[in-house]
Amino acid sequence: MVKTYVIDTNVLIQAPYAMQCFEENQVVLPLVVLEELDGLKKADGERGANARRAIRFLEKLRGRGDLLQGVPLDNGGFLRVEANCVDVELPESLPEDKADNRILKVCRGIGQEGTPAVLVTKDLVLRIKAQIMGLEAQDFSTEQVIPEEEQYCGRIQCYVPEERFKEFKKKGVPCSELYLSDEEGNRSCPELTENEFVILKADQSLKKTHLGRVKGTKVVPLEYQKSEPYGVSPRNAGQYFLQEALMQPAKDAPLVIVKGMAGTAKTFYSLAVGLEKIVNNPTKEYRRILICRPNAQFDSDIGFLPGDEQEKISPLMRPIIDNLEQLIDSNEQERYRDERELQGKIEEIFNRGIIQTEAMNFIRGRSFVNTYLIIDEAQNMTPNQVKGIITRAGKGTKIILLGDPNQIDKPFLDERTNGLSYASEYMKGSPLCWQITMTTEECERSDLAMDAVRRL
Repeated sequence: MVKTYVIDTNVLIQAPYAMQCFEENQVVLPLVVLEELDGLKKADGERGANARRAIRFLEKLRGRGDLLQGVPLDNGGFLRVEANCVDVELPESLPEDKADNRILKVCRGIGQEGTPAVLVTKDLVLRIKAQIMGLEAQDFSTEQVIPEEEQYCGRIQCYVPEERFKEFKKKGVPCSELYLSDEEGNRSCPELTENEFVILKADQSLKKTHLGRVKGTKVVPLEYQKSEPYGVSPRNAGQYFLQEALMQPAKDAPLVIVKGMAGTAKTFYSLAVGLEKIVNNPTKEYRRILICRPNAQFDSDIGFLPGDEQEKISPLMRPIIDNLEQLIDSNEQERYRDERELQGKIEEIFNRGIIQTEAMNFIRGRSFVNTYLIIDEAQNMTPNQVKGIITRAGKGTKIILLGDPNQIDKPFLDERTNGLSYASEYMKGSPLCWQITMTTEECERSDLAMDAVRRL
C-alpha cells in the first residue's frame, strides 16, 4: 500500500537527500517548508549548505513538471508541494501563524481527503503535537544507527584454552580457539571484527589475562604495550587499547574512533601520543597536531568574537590547555608553582606550530597531509560533517574522533544520529579503522567525580 509522508524542514536541513528515501511512496512538502528553506539558504555552515542542496534538488524536479500536481522521483516515488491546506481548521490552542502548526494543517488536510499522512520530523515537540491531534508522526530514521547499548565497542573478553594462553605472546591465538561462556557454563563462539581488541583469559586460571588484537584470523599481542608516550603510562585495559590504536602509524591506522565518558583520558592520551611522535621522539610521520572541537553555539557565533581566528577559538580550546598543563609538567607537586613558566611552555608549543587549532566551519574544502588530526567532542558532528572530515584525509594523516554520545549539545542529534556513532557503526570492520569504547570503571577523575557518576 502506497503511503503519504509529509516532510518537515529540519529533516532536509540534516539530510537534504531525504526526499529520495521513501521508496515508492508519496512525499509531500508543505509550502511553509519551502519558505523556511528560503530563509535558511543564506545561513552559514552546514545548515545553509544543506538548505541550498535541497532547493537545487527541487529546482531539478521542477523541470519534470508542476510541483503542485506532483512529479516522479528516481526511486519510483512521487513528490508534490502542498499549499498548506488553508481551509483546514486547527484546535484553538494551535495558532496558524506558526510554521509547525501549518505543517500539521497539511497532515490533517491530507487525512481528511481519505489518505492518512505520516509526519516525518526531527522535532520531538512537533511529534507530540501530532499525537495530540491524532496524527501519526515519525523520526527520520535513515541515518539512525542501532541503540547505544548495541553499538560496536571495539573490545571483547574471551576465554582460551590454557595451553594456547601460554603460547600467546610468541604465536598469538587463532580466532577459532576463542570462546565465550555464560553463567551456566555454556560455550559459544564470539563474532570478532578486524582490529577488535581482546582481553584473553585462561580458562583454567581466570586471574591470568593477556591483551591482544584481532588481525586477520588470529589474535596477536599488542605492539606498544610497554610504551610510555610523553611519559604517560596506561592505568587500565582501555588505556592500553587506546595507546595501541594511537601509536600505530597512519598507514596502518589512519582512523581511530574513541568513545567514552569524560575523565577516561581520551583527549589527554591523544595529545600525549601526538607530542611523543613530534617532540620527544620525532618519527617525522606528522608535521603538526591539528585540533578541532565542534560546538553547537560556537560554530554560529565565532564571527562575533573579537580577535583573529586563534583568539576567537581559544575559549573552546581551554580543555586542550588543561590537558597540556598536565602533560608538559608531570610533577603534580611542582606543576603550578610558577604559573608564568608553565604558560610560557604552552605558548612555545603553539608558537612553534606543533599544535594548531581550527574551527570546524573552516575545515570545509581543505585537505590534510601528514597531520595528526584530533576531533574532540565529535558527538556534536552530524553524519554529513563526519563524512566531510574523513574524506579529506590526505597521505600520512591520522584522524582521531573523540567523544561521548551521551553528551550531545546540538539540536536534532541524539545517541543514534550523531556523527561519532554514525562513523563508528559504518566503519566497523574496516582494516583502516581502529575503535575503542572506554568504560565507566576506566574513568580517572577524582573520587568526588566518580561518586557523582554513581549517584547522580
